[in-house]
This record gives sequence, structure tokens and C-alpha cells, in this order.
Amino acid sequence: MSEAFRLPDGGRVDRAQPLSFTFDGRRYGGLAGDTIASALLANGVHLVGRSFKYHRPRGIVSAGAEEPNALVGVGRDEAHYTPNLVATQISLYDGLSAVSQNRSPSLERDAGSINDRLWRFFPAGFYYKTFMWPRRAWTRVFEPRIRAMAGLGRAPKAPDAARYAQRYAHCDVLVIGAGPAGLASALAAAEAGARVIICDEQSELGGSLLAETEARIDGLAAQDWLAATLARLGAFDRVTVLPRTIAFGYFPHNMVGLAQDLTGYQGEPDDAAPRGRLWQVRAKQVVIAAGAIERPLVFPDNDRPGIMLADSARIYVERYAVKPGRRAVIFTAHDEAYRAALALHRAGVEIAAIADLRGAPEGAWIDAARAAGLPVRPATTISGTDGQLRVSAAHLAPIADGKVGRAERIECDLVLMSGGFTPSVHLFSQSRGKLRFDPALEAFVPGAPAEASLMAGASAGAQTLEATLATGYDAGDQAAGVSGTAQVRHFAVEAAPLSRGGFLGAVPHGRDPASVRAFVDFQNDVTAKDIKLALAEGFRSIEHVKRYTTTGMATDQGKTSNMNALGIVSETLGRPIPEIGTTTFRMPYTPVPFGYFAGYARGELFEPVRETPIHGWAAERGAVFEDVGQWKRARYFPEPGEDMRAAVARECRAVREAVGIFDASTLGKIEIVGPDAAEFLNRLYVNAWTKLKPGRLRYGVLLREDGFIVDDGVVGRIAEDRFHVTTTTGGAPRVLATMEDYLQTEWPDLNVWLTSTTEQWAVIAVQGPKARDVLAPLVEGADISAASMPHMSVAECRVAGVPARLFRVSFTGELGFEVNVPAEYGRAVWETIFAASQPHGVVPYGTETMHVLRAEKGYIIVGQETDGTATPEDVGLGWAIGKAKPDFVGKRALARAGMVAQDDRKQLVGVLTEEPGFVLEEGAHLVADPAQKPPMTMLGHVTSSYWSATLNRSIALAMVRSGRDRLGETLHVPLADRTVRVTLTEPVFYDPEGSRLDG
Repeated sequence: MSEAFRLPDGGRVDRAQPLSFTFDGRRYGGLAGDTIASALLANGVHLVGRSFKYHRPRGIVSAGAEEPNALVGVGRDEAHYTPNLVATQISLYDGLSAVSQNRSPSLERDAGSINDRLWRFFPAGFYYKTFMWPRRAWTRVFEPRIRAMAGLGRAPKAPDAARYAQRYAHCDVLVIGAGPAGLASALAAAEAGARVIICDEQSELGGSLLAETEARIDGLAAQDWLAATLARLGAFDRVTVLPRTIAFGYFPHNMVGLAQDLTGYQGEPDDAAPRGRLWQVRAKQVVIAAGAIERPLVFPDNDRPGIMLADSARIYVERYAVKPGRRAVIFTAHDEAYRAALALHRAGVEIAAIADLRGAPEGAWIDAARAAGLPVRPATTISGTDGQLRVSAAHLAPIADGKVGRAERIECDLVLMSGGFTPSVHLFSQSRGKLRFDPALEAFVPGAPAEASLMAGASAGAQTLEATLATGYDAGDQAAGVSGTAQVRHFAVEAAPLSRGGFLGAVPHGRDPASVRAFVDFQNDVTAKDIKLALAEGFRSIEHVKRYTTTGMATDQGKTSNMNALGIVSETLGRPIPEIGTTTFRMPYTPVPFGYFAGYARGELFEPVRETPIHGWAAERGAVFEDVGQWKRARYFPEPGEDMRAAVARECRAVREAVGIFDASTLGKIEIVGPDAAEFLNRLYVNAWTKLKPGRLRYGVLLREDGFIVDDGVVGRIAEDRFHVTTTTGGAPRVLATMEDYLQTEWPDLNVWLTSTTEQWAVIAVQGPKARDVLAPLVEGADISAASMPHMSVAECRVAGVPARLFRVSFTGELGFEVNVPAEYGRAVWETIFAASQPHGVVPYGTETMHVLRAEKGYIIVGQETDGTATPEDVGLGWAIGKAKPDFVGKRALARAGMVAQDDRKQLVGVLTEEPGFVLEEGAHLVADPAQKPPMTMLGHVTSSYWSATLNRSIALAMVRSGRDRLGETLHVPLADRTVRVTLTEPVFYDPEGSRLDG
């Protein structure tokens, strides 16, 4: 199809660079500089989608990010397909392939359009009342079918083959929006010496100036001033300019998320190059210059393809050299529509009528329209439109004495509407800034900010180009911190006269309200009648109205619908809009592909596999590995013919009778250094630390503020001002984050440094009666005899010639040591120790054996015996609490009356089955009466269960209500095919006296 609606000259498109693209399989032509939307309009295509609920034909409404209808899928194949992209934002490139959404089998013949004929049966909230009975039909029939029809677009069927980059950046000033206000702001901040990042969603910077053909700034034509300003900004090496970059989210502490499209006019890049980049920008000051959004008018059948916003139509003419139609009817309550009418008239579009809701519109724009011979009809409304896949006529009716008269049908292929402009406050609202209602603008404008942010230009309520430039430059000055020291910048502006007017709510139409649909939210098929129905149902909060009707939800977030919805609520309830308030604008501002957030974290990099320095040795010895968090840990080392049970039994016997060697490198490790290190630990952990001597270890328990265990580990005092803290394998990041949080927010007075050293140390556990015999010949600089190095000691020495921190500690109940050496020496030291252990019958053992050995001793594992609701007393660790300490994290929670008064809390106990050979399932419940009918009274659950080769029977640990008072009782474990009798015991099954700790 030829570009029949392309103007012969004008615009910013490059006629020397023709492009070819497809839409729904049909090939069209376009030009470099087009968007998908402008190229489709140039080819006379308005129909681009079907509506969400009724599947009504929908066309392009706007020229910017506020577009509610033209959501398309783009990609040459499934591996490069991205749904829900806004056609008004996507730059055209040669070979682009786009498809419409929400239709089957085609836009022209959509089977879902049957919903449009049955629209009376689908009012707002119909599913809350319609699908109640029969009860089982909801899960079997209604919900599956509704879910199949719901949603916008479709997910691609193949993994995304494209790459996405990510970058963190810091700046003094982040300017969001590169229209006249944003450019002036960036220029002011740069001239003041600030580091500036300026971003804009469009492929070119300039905003409204890109379609400005009449204004002059400082003696230059607007677009010449734009070029000069961009050149000036480009000369600053401290200014980063980001076109095709949408600011989609404003996060706490001035963190703003930016999604930068890297395709441009070149099309989809090779998969080796990134398709997009996620910027996470931390700015000292943010200037939001996001402009304003034109409001549609709410009149019957206002959603047909060919019905557009007036200023957007002007943009298509002035910037893209595209006529949106041949014969237009313009419906307005604002002067800006007259400017659009004149632009279209100059482009050769026949203006059939300008219907103005206002009774006596006056001003320079109205005078100019009349002087051009355009037919202006004051006090006129549109009572309806005709057309199926494209608007074909509008019905204009006069308004007199508050009544709507007889309508006149006027044929047209284009209807333009303008209800005024709404400042774009979405990002400001996301930042938790407060909005205030401006009666003159009939819109909400920014009030008190919650972050270090400033608003400029139309988004701050400025209505003229001069005011827009002035507020932008002033915001840049303030953001750069030079407010009050610089001269106020004045821009000499020759521009169009101020436009006035506006309308909120549904326009009068004189028809039966029950028989018409005047759409408020085009994307979600919400009508004025739906809003009134929600109010009739008793909803009064605007947030409840939003959810009941879905107005302002999904990707739209109220850009074009919010103020009209408020106007209808205000009129219906008889309450002013400021009293009603506004809804919450949620991120993202526009749809952002998931790939931006995934970045390089996909495939093998989605969750990086972490391997210890000894992993290769274990793999060579045939170890079977398990995933523990991100770590690969050797679970057991089978010999030929052994299953896991046999291998673990052999490993357990070796540790109990001789010596075993275990890779404990995955333990979290944190170095805490500083004069206040002991005090820091004292405030954080339940234990007392200030009197712990250098060279000694202590088992530490960490609680959340609610008093429940979150982590544990052994802590060694290396020096007066230095501690080596270990954590659980999976808890290291969480513990370090907790420490940083408290240090930075609660105790900034403490002189302490925290460093993660998990991957700096390899840890080799040597456990068993012969452990000292193995290590003694390899240790230099420390006496590891029982007298010199008692249990829970630490010494800095050399092991196998390598600097080490040697812990005398045991998680098996046997004589044990943990050798901490620099990670790069981990395997070499391991191999040396293993070789030295051969005469003593050494066996490498894995995590499964470690679990059995520690369970025999009743040692807990956080996350297995604990579930987020266990206190130290519950798991037998009350002895660890420093009773004389004035405070620690969780202390007050433990002392709460509700906590102290609970006399039936679950407590750690041992469990022995009546049948010694039967191993319980972990997670199985314990009950007192196995004959009780469901729901049975559950007394507790099994947390750990193993076969003990040492005891030649099964053992288990469990958390049972009032468990310590039930020792000796018989309980029952109901399983799928049987019930197992068990006896509650002390949780320590082996060497309760602890005599074997000394070998």
C-alpha cells in the first residue's frame, strides 16, 4: 500500500531513507523518523487493535506514551517477539514486523466481537455476581475461560534471544523529559557545573518543539533553538543524553529506573549486541519535566478508529508529515483544538465542523479559525458517531438552555477531540509526592515532594512556552544548588497565544444513558455508565471505584482516563474533586519488557552456580552433589556398588571411629573490625561478647526483632578489635545486610567495618578421634594439644605452610578442627591433609553425613529445626542468651507478655520410632490420638529424620507443643498407608556428656 496520506513536504522524517515494514502480515512503506503509528497513519491505517472486554475496533488515539489502544507485538520471530509495545513510541526500522493484539483470527474479523453485541450483560463488576453458581463451575468452567480471554497481548513461545544490558549510574541532576522545560533545566544544571543525565522516551530530544513550526526562542525558530541547545549540551563532557529512554519508575532515595531502547532506526541488533539497557540512576536531585497529556472527551461511541486527540493529530501533521484523515470533525472544550484545526486545514484536510462545548468561545485561536473560513459551532456537542472499522460520521447537536437539541449527521473519516490538558504527575506520585488540585487547570499538579525532586514545565502547570522554559531553567539552577546566586534567566519567546478551556466528565448528549456507551478508559472498556454503576453499588473511595471498574489500571495508569473519571464521580456525588482525591499511579509508566530486568541473569547466569575451591577434587572422586542455595555441595562420596544409605553409613562410622574430612567452605564469613566491634556484636546477637578473650570462639544466635531465630554460627575473636563471624551457608547475604542496616540506621555512632569474606576463605573440617594426630604435624606456630588449645579456641598459624586460622570446633560431637586458609590454597591444603590422613583411615564425607552426625548430637540447623517462629528457648538454646545484657535485637520481643504467657509453644525433642528400622519422613505430623477424625489435632512435626549407623536405628528431631514436658510419651505419626508409634526423648542421642569432644 502506498503512503497515500503522506504530505509531500514538511516534518522531520527523512524522505531519502524509505523503509519497509509489515503489520499483521501486510507490507507497508514508511520513512526514517517515523514511529509505527505515524507510518500506519501515512498508509491510511487507523484500525490497530481490539478492546479488552468488548473487542470493539480501536484505532490510534494519541502520538505519545499515553496511547491506550495501539499496543502491538514486535519481532521477526518468536525468539525476538515482544508484546505490548506502544506503537506511538517504537521507531520504525527497515524490516520491522508488528502484529496487532487481542483479536482472533484478524482485526477485521474478530470472533471476540460477539462480546460487543452482548455488552448489556457485561457491565462493570459483572463477574462478581454472574459466576457465583453453581459453585464448582467457577474453578472448572468460568475461571479457566476468563483467564484465557484476559490479558493484553500474548507471551512469546520461545526464550528471548536478545541480550539486555544493565548499568548503575550516579549524577548530580537527573532530568526526565527533554522538551523545552527539560532542555532548559539540563542546560542550567550543566552550566552550573553539575553532572547531568537527561532522558526522553522519544527517538529525538525536543518534546513539543519537534512539532513547533511557529514559535521563536531568543530570536531563533523553535527548531533552530532546539538544535543549538542540543549542540550546547553535547559540548559538556559531564552531560549524558539518553534518547529512546523511558523513566518508568521512581524508587526511594532518588533511585529512578530508566529503560533505554538501543535499536533505533537500525532495527533489531545482532543477538551479540544488547537490544536495550536498564539504567538504575541514583541522583542528588531529579527534575521531572514530563509535559502534559491531552484529555479526551467522553461522548457516545467516542472509541471508533479515526477518533483521535486533537493535538496528537497536529503532531502527526507537523512532525511526521502525515494527514490523519481527509475530512475532519473537531469536538473541543479547549482552544488548542483550533490550533490543530488550522494545522490540518493547511495540510489539506477538510474541516467539516468545529463543535465547541463552550457557549461563546473567544480568543486568538478562535478568531484565526474563523478568519480561515473554518465552520465553528459554539454550544455544540457530539451525541454519537457512525462506523464499523473506521468512523464515518459524527452527530452534532446544539445545546440551548441546558438541553441538547436535534442532532445533525456530518460525514467524516476523522474526529478530533480536546478536553484540555492534564500535567503528567505519574513519576512525582510514584515518589510519594503529594498532589494538589488546581481549579484553573482542572487538574492535579505537584505539591510537596517526598524526594529531592523538582517539577518543571507543563507537568508543573506551566501553560505557555515562555513559562515552560523559565520554570525549567529555574529548576535546573535549584537542582544544581545555585539557587539565589545566579541571575534569573529570561527567554525571549514569540509563541502562539495562551490556550484556555477544558472539560471534565461526560459531555451532555441528550440520549438515553442506558442505551449508549461513552468510554472513559479506552484500554479497559470502562464507560461513564460503569463509573456511575460503581457509585450506585455504594463505592465512594476513588480507589474502590478504580478497582470495581478497572478504570486507570493496566498499562494506561489513568493517563487519559483519570481526570474524566474523577469528573463523573464528582458530578454524580455532588462533591468537589479535591475532596474525592485521585488514584495511585503505579509503575511502570509504560510497558517495559521483562528482558530489561533480567539483564544478563538468564540461563546459567540466572542463578550463578557457586563452587568451592575443593569442588573439582570432590567431582574427580565421584561425589554426588546437591544444591544448597547457589552452592554445589558434595552430598556423599559413594564407592562402587553403594547407594546413598550405604555410603553415608560408612562415612559416619569413619568419623566416629577414626577421622573424616569435610569441605565447609560454603559457610558464610564476615570480618567485623573496629574499636566497637565487640559492642556491635553485643547489640546484635543474643550472646555476650565483650568479655570474650582473643583466641576464643563462641556460638552465636541471631534473632529478628520479633524474637525468632534467623541465623546462627561460630564467632571467633581474632584480636581486641577483630572478629571472624560465620553464618549459615544460605544466610550470609541476609546476615550481612542486617548488620549493615543496623550499623547505618540504628548505631551509626559505632566505629565498625563489615567485610564479606565468604569466598576469601576455604574451610576444611577435620573431625574424629584422630583429628589431632592428623593435623599436629602440619601445624606451625601453634600448639594444638588439648591443654593448649581447648574446645572453642582459635589460633592464627600455618597449616601445610599456608597462613591459616585454625578453629577448634565440632559440628559432629567428635574432636574437631576447622582449617581456614586463603581460597586460592584451598585445594592444595585439602590434598595435603588428605594425604597425611591416609595412615589414619581418613574418609571424605558430605553434607548428608554431616546432617546425620549433627542430629545424633541434637545440634540444630537454622531453617530446618526453625521455621521463622522458633525462639532460642524453643530449640534448647536459652543458655546462649546473655541474661545480664541490657539489650540485643529481639530482646524486647522475647519479654512480651504474649510470648512469655505461651505455655504450649513447640519445643525441640528427639523422636524414636517403635520400629527401629523405620525412618520417618521429614515434615510428618505428630498426633496424640491416631483415631481422631479429621481435622486432627497436630501436636508437632518432624524436622530432621535419618538412619543412624552409629546407633543402628532411625532417629529424628521434632518440634512438639510443650515437648520437654512430654518426654517419654508415646505419640503417633499418621502416614498415607499406616500410623507409626514414636516415643519422645531428649534431642541428644549420642554422647550426651560431650566427652568425645576432646578425642
